[in-house]
Amino acid sequence: MGGVDKVFMKYFSVIKGERLLKVCHCYLSTTSGPLAGLLFISTEKVAFCSERSIKVFNKKGQMCRMRYKVSILVKKIKSVRQSEDVEKPRQKYINITTVDNFDFWLMGVSKYHKTYKYLEQATSQT
Repeated sequence: MGGVDKVFMKYFSVIKGERLLKVCHCYLSTTSGPLAGLLFISTEKVAFCSERSIKVFNKKGQMCRMRYKVSILVKKIKSVRQSEDVEKPRQKYINITTVDNFDFWLMGVSKYHKTYKYLEQATSQT
């Protein structure tokens, strides 16, 4: 597709002056299980886009495929926390909580510590 910047701009609304800070591979925890994808951290938002499309049904009951996407404005993020599995400390997680108390759990984050640092940086600028 021509680089991660173009993927970000294709799937998410980008405002004037917004800069992409970091992109990493991770899994987003969903009620259907973890979804592999890319996490985009910009000066304005934290966004996730699944690697593969998922099956959904439209109003007519027809199955269609689409990417699973999440976009959270950094000004709507209340906290970003690190977590790890007590029994398996090598399994680390990042929890993003929004101001309306919705939790997003990221796991299998590539370059975990750098990604967490960029999340902290993006959310502290608001």
